Amino acid sequence: MSFKIYLSGEIHSDWREKISNGIKDNALDVEISSPVTNHEASDNCGEKTLGPEAEPFWKDHKAAKINAIRIRKCIEDADVVVVRFGNQYKQWNAAFDAGYAAALGKMIITLHDEELTHALKEVDAVAQAVCSSPEQVVKILAYTLN
Repeated sequence: MSFKIYLSGEIHSDWREKISNGIKDNALDVEISSPVTNHEASDNCGEKTLGPEAEPFWKDHKAAKINAIRIRKCIEDADVVVVRFGNQYKQWNAAFDAGYAAALGKMIITLHDEELTHALKEVDAVAQAVCSSPEQVVKILAYTLN
């Protein structure tokens, strides 16, 4: 068995690398995809490809729509969607990704610190697992694949 997983969520820590390294260390048959994790590139892709905007709303609107091409395709192709919520920033886009994945019937693993449990109770309620570390995510993948 193999999995395609999509790693959604915060971009300010090394959680993706920890999961990727854990997958390699355990020789798991897993293909990983993720959004563009370069914050500046993601924010500016609309203006760089379609031209400048006078209003911040339209700049963000263009970027969101262009980024959605990749994100939607990756979620649709994924067997499992891992959604990471960090403590420093509000990841509204990650919550949207979780909702989209749930609507598609995808298996979801959420990843966040315990302080966010109450705030994320609805997201966690649709997840197959709720983790507090990347290592737990890897253990779940190892268990389900072996």
